[in-house]
Amino acid sequence: MINKLKNKFYNTNAVDKNNLLFSNKALFALLLPLVVEQILNSFMGMTDTIMVSNVGSTAISAVSLVDSINNLVIQVFSALAAGAAIICSQYIGSGNIKACNKAARQVVLSVSVISISIMLIGLLSRTWLLATIFGRVEPDVMTNAQIYFMITVISYPFLALFNVGSAFFRADGNAKYPMTVSIISNVLNLIGNAIFIFVFHMGVAGAALATLMSRAFCMIVIFYSLHKEKQTIVINQYFKIRPDARLIKQVLAIGIPAGVENGMFQFGKLAIQSTVSAMGTTAIAAQAMTNILENVNGVVGIGVGIGLMTVVGQSIGAGRKEEAKYYMVKLTAIAEVGIFLSCLFAFAITDAVAWIGGMEPESAALCKSMMVAITIVKPLVWTLSFIPAYGMRAAGDVKFSMIVSTCTMWFCRVALCIFLVHAFHMGPMAVWYGMFADWTIRACIFAGRFFSGRWLKMRLA
Repeated sequence: MINKLKNKFYNTNAVDKNNLLFSNKALFALLLPLVVEQILNSFMGMTDTIMVSNVGSTAISAVSLVDSINNLVIQVFSALAAGAAIICSQYIGSGNIKACNKAARQVVLSVSVISISIMLIGLLSRTWLLATIFGRVEPDVMTNAQIYFMITVISYPFLALFNVGSAFFRADGNAKYPMTVSIISNVLNLIGNAIFIFVFHMGVAGAALATLMSRAFCMIVIFYSLHKEKQTIVINQYFKIRPDARLIKQVLAIGIPAGVENGMFQFGKLAIQSTVSAMGTTAIAAQAMTNILENVNGVVGIGVGIGLMTVVGQSIGAGRKEEAKYYMVKLTAIAEVGIFLSCLFAFAITDAVAWIGGMEPESAALCKSMMVAITIVKPLVWTLSFIPAYGMRAAGDVKFSMIVSTCTMWFCRVALCIFLVHAFHMGPMAVWYGMFADWTIRACIFAGRFFSGRWLKMRLA
């Protein structure tokens, strides 16, 4: 009976569990650092927000608004890193290490040019950009937002290159080293916040400066390590890298659809944030803390999804399609357990976080009510709406994911949210009703895509 059920997901006869690319031990070694890194990053982000919130509602509102823009850019960089991980993992799976290193060098060149260009655009247009998106906010909030954005935008190239460098290590199955670097960087960011905010009383400028310094540290350390000859992917002689149109096109064929998909998510969040910003400082602060807590309860799933890209990428590169399906099912189940437990944990700490963060009673109560709904709905639909998509992208099926995610984003998260706000005056809770609709529809569509098997016909390397 159990084997019949498994055969609906993958061909059990075609998967030799004694000769898997990733044993249970290897999976554990890959996934644990990724999950730990995501957890620590989220807690550091939450701590960062708490520190800033102690400066006042104006400061946390400014940081929240600017971070909705920063997160858009970060998601674009993450998509480029995902493209790097997918291509390199497929080459590693096929045993073509030389081609893997050539592709990695082109990724570094492409990401450097893109991230520096975005940084310059952000610096030159920051006043117009913030005024256009958040023009209705209070003057003090806008002043703080201008300061925070000007400093954090300088960190874009450092963050982009660190993401890509980390992706190279993960593509080879080494998630422990990027985790270690990230942990040290987050601790430095935390110490920097404490010094700049509480000792030098620099407010949001101090928080931004700590972020800039920690991201620069990450990038320098990761590329120093990539320069060494002991790992599979080696990046050196940077000034001798020349553009290779074929390889850049291959990288962008993955990176652009993934970037559009991630970008649409953040554009949608930006549109929603613009709507929330008109509700007043109480709503902005409540939504900001709820976003932090919702990120915390999703960290296990995201860590597993990132690991799934390496596992499926190498399986597809080695021509083991049924094994790729096997890993999709197995890691989706692991992610579901993780999401359930982390949702319970995030809900349990909601009151404590609101109290430590010095949130006003109205904001804390609003945050708690939103967390109740999230804790109920997220374990039911989130896993299927995201985890299988990580594996499908690793197989090269990025356009389908982009189209589905873009459509559900705009029709559910954005349009439904704005409709509920203006027609029923729901306030920030409308954001989450739109989110729940998005997750549910995506879960149904991606489950159907998995069973169709069409995603297996997209091998890149």
